[in-house]
Amino acid sequence: MARPKKYQIKLTDEELLTLKSIIRKNATSKTIRCRCQIILDLDEAHGKVLTHEQSSRSNGVCMATVTNTVTKYANGGIEAVVEFKRNVNSDNARRKVDGRTEARLIELACGPIPEGHSRWTIRLLEEKSNLSLIEPTPSFLKLTF
Repeated sequence: MARPKKYQIKLTDEELLTLKSIIRKNATSKTIRCRCQIILDLDEAHGKVLTHEQSSRSNGVCMATVTNTVTKYANGGIEAVVEFKRNVNSDNARRKVDGRTEARLIELACGPIPEGHSRWTIRLLEEKSNLSLIEPTPSFLKLTF
């Protein structure tokens, strides 16, 4: 006999429409889209309810992802499901330039070297691209001799 469900998902009509609109948007990331689909799969108020195993297989995720998504929804609602809580140490949280700017920098660095220089430096790239690549050091970290 199966263990009883700890969390039951019963979406209101408004929540259902919100999740479906989030899934349809092109700007929605794959992770958020997948989380929304998991909640829709497990909704007991509308349509056919899938088991956690069926939902994990149909969405191409592991069981832990389904369980974590259901827990997020039960504890925080739709807002918790559709938000990224990025760690401050993650690469995207520390990123200083977007992809377009990064591509422009790579294009510059792979191009011809400016006359009078033997190679590209950070300062040269900064100058040619009109970007500020180096963050100023806070005054309390500056060392003076």
